[in-house]
Amino acid sequence: MTAIISRFPASSLKAISMQIRLRRLPALGAVFFLWLLGAPMAHATLNIEIFGGGATQIPIAIVPFAAEERLGQGITPVVGADLHRSGLFRLVPPGGLRPHEPIEVVYPDWVNRGAAALVIGSTTTLPGGQVAIRVQLMDVARQVQLASYAETVPAEQLRAAAHRIADMIYEKLTGDVGVFSTRIAYVVKDGKKYSLQVADADGFNSQPVIEYTEPIISPAWSPDGTRLAYVSFENKKPVVYVQTLATRSRKAVANFKGSNSAPAWSPDGKKLAVVLSLMGGSQIFLVKADGSGMQRLSQSSGIDTEPSFSPDGRYIIFTSDRGGSPQIYRMAVTGHPSSAAERLTFEGNYNVSPDYSPDGKSFAFIHRSGDRFNVAVQDFATRQVQLLTDSKFDESPSLAPNGKIILYATEIRGRGILSAVSSDGRTRQQLSTQAGDIREPAWGPLRRPR
Repeated sequence: MTAIISRFPASSLKAISMQIRLRRLPALGAVFFLWLLGAPMAHATLNIEIFGGGATQIPIAIVPFAAEERLGQGITPVVGADLHRSGLFRLVPPGGLRPHEPIEVVYPDWVNRGAAALVIGSTTTLPGGQVAIRVQLMDVARQVQLASYAETVPAEQLRAAAHRIADMIYEKLTGDVGVFSTRIAYVVKDGKKYSLQVADADGFNSQPVIEYTEPIISPAWSPDGTRLAYVSFENKKPVVYVQTLATRSRKAVANFKGSNSAPAWSPDGKKLAVVLSLMGGSQIFLVKADGSGMQRLSQSSGIDTEPSFSPDGRYIIFTSDRGGSPQIYRMAVTGHPSSAAERLTFEGNYNVSPDYSPDGKSFAFIHRSGDRFNVAVQDFATRQVQLLTDSKFDESPSLAPNGKIILYATEIRGRGILSAVSSDGRTRQQLSTQAGDIREPAWGPLRRPR
């Protein structure tokens, strides 16, 4: 069994906690902590396999941009791959058609090819290694331009520009914000080494944040995407750190007696909910982002853990065994200790790892059915539960910032990989590397406008 109750500390259900998680971890060895300020590391890009598709896919044709073949990095292949991964688009081959300006578009040609939308554009190489990009999104049926995009970027940032173009297309055609420009964090175990990695949402440009010979768990993004909170075992016990990605500076924000675990950021980025055992048992506390101002939040005779803030910061949902089995509860964030909490899950005797949806209307979690641990979502208003996966061991669900995709860890043939499932369950992706055991995913926030 994998680390499904990933943040429960020790004894009976209390013992399931670290025992399950550490079952797949070697004995804690000497730290070889690297700040990696330039240390080379071979890290594999995530490979993505896509299964299924949306109920109604938008047929879209993407014409290779003018002069794109002269660039070291193609733009349209990245845009097409992004849209395809969403499960909401069907790519229509442009064949020999090559319009680059709206005036060059012969709409009946694209109607005959079955395209509902058309993307055209051009690139111009400028002095100093800059590339000017112009893009138009055309409605084939109405024969009008829906949107345009233009920017000039360094040649090494063409992938990032392609993700922004895909976000623009996605938002214009679906009405939802795109998340192709976001980042994800995850932990890779390779031999005796643990590495906390940050990558683009498509798995490219993976970069190590830290490396240890000791476990790293529970990464959590700050709302502005500039910091990661995580739990490190480098001091032979779990301690919560916050690390600034740009400078790699970090600070221990929860290093109290006993266990310190399960960090979750408040929506304003000013506080963290953490799970501490310093007063006996595991309970939820609030600390400021610098570790000061500790306040107790939950007070029960059970284990309260895995907090997740509501988008408005007024509530947290969390896992607790206060009723006899692990279930998900909700309580108000008042700044005062409270035992009052509303139980949310009632189907089955095992529901853990909740993650609030960005719109606050539902939450993702792990539900046990028989001997399977699967990703599920529950609506707050109706209490309706929908199972989204049918694999054996799923854990650590993390919603995309548009709420349309859920990233999670699963196990395939004894090896940990990342997977993603659309919030309606129709589209699934598997993300893996050639080596290493991948766990603990966390989807980052929307990128700030340039």
